[in-house]
Amino acid sequence: MTTLAPRDSLAQPGVGQDGAPAPVCIAKGVHWVGALDPQLRRFDLILRTANGTTYNAFAVRGRDGVAVVDTVKAELTDEFLARLEQVARYDEIRVIVLNHLEPDHTGALPELMRRAPWARLVISKRAPAMLKALLKADEEVRYETVDTGDEIDLGGRRLRFLHTPFLHWPDTQCTYLVDQQVLFSGDVFGCHHCDPRLFNDRVGDFRFAFEYYYAHIMRPFKAHVLEALELIEPLQIKHIAPAHGPILRERPHHYIARYRELSGGRVEPGPAPLDSARLRTLLIFYLSAYGSTARMAEAIATGAEAVPGVRVSLYDLEGGEPEPFVDLIETADAIALGSPTINGDAVKPIWDLLSSLAVVSLRGKVGAAFGSYGWSGEAVPMIEERMRGLKLRLPVAGLRLKLIPTDAELTGCRDFGRRLARALAGTTDGQPGKAAGERVVIDVADLG
Repeated sequence: MTTLAPRDSLAQPGVGQDGAPAPVCIAKGVHWVGALDPQLRRFDLILRTANGTTYNAFAVRGRDGVAVVDTVKAELTDEFLARLEQVARYDEIRVIVLNHLEPDHTGALPELMRRAPWARLVISKRAPAMLKALLKADEEVRYETVDTGDEIDLGGRRLRFLHTPFLHWPDTQCTYLVDQQVLFSGDVFGCHHCDPRLFNDRVGDFRFAFEYYYAHIMRPFKAHVLEALELIEPLQIKHIAPAHGPILRERPHHYIARYRELSGGRVEPGPAPLDSARLRTLLIFYLSAYGSTARMAEAIATGAEAVPGVRVSLYDLEGGEPEPFVDLIETADAIALGSPTINGDAVKPIWDLLSSLAVVSLRGKVGAAFGSYGWSGEAVPMIEERMRGLKLRLPVAGLRLKLIPTDAELTGCRDFGRRLARALAGTTDGQPGKAAGERVVIDVADLG
């Protein structure tokens, strides 16, 4: 009998060896204690996300106590509290800072306040009415309001506040940890991109998500963005810690400069894009009817990620349209496409993506195909055939498996990912490539 194998994933710094939530240190005395929501495919009804999202919350420790900056949506309260409890006792929490009062950032607030009732609740000067509407508490809620330049000293850790209204609600603010040069930016510089590796220099390519988020969330408030940048640009910043998406620790001013450019203001000379010549980039796109192809994709990504010099990005096409991915593919070194076989064919979004690539040059890039099937498994060779027509190079034979992957089959998927990454990095392990026009498809069981 085939058993359902555990889900594969990339290295997860926010998860302990036992699979339980774990905090992540982002700077001395500062921990990420947020939550991951990788399965989300539509946010606030209007935003699509191919990677889910993160709800970022942080614990800052000073000599005189701990501050919690933001919380998570209500459904993920237990995950948030499990991480928080590993870095602070509730009786140590002196301050709870809310940069923004939307429910996805304040859902865990009532339970946190119940466990730490003595903590000072700190919000922006525009937020009191929203706080009362949000909590709808019978008792009066005690809070303090802050404005630009106000500070709270935790003992060796100073929190300084920046009033940044309408980014993207009237109540929004940013919080700057002066001593560690960390900007807790709220929704500013964020995006809906969930990757358990958390940091921008470790996660997959999220540029499209960053630009998409700006276009749909911040662009209507460009004038307010420019006002906020006047406060932010003079700061010494080592980390930008937004409320959603990767923590920006590599060249954070690159993202500040991009906001300036997108908002139509003066553009400061900025660094080159984060993708450097020393890294080869592999993009993995997939759709999955019942989860089997998704598990293959995750295992392939895990295997490829283990090869030095290769940066791996994983995207679920169910949560995104093909057009935003075209620019990513044009600058990438390799793409792998995963599809189940349905009615003897690959699924339509895969063909839509491949059709979109006719406008870019793919010659010399590496391609690969994989997928789960129930009857005949035509999707993989069909995808490979189209890739060859687009002049992609296929050094590793396509991979398909029948129905639900077992542990042994997922091991084969990880091996497939490693071989693909080695071919990309130029460190092949002796596996023969395919001649042009050859149609070779292997079952994962053949990999041992």
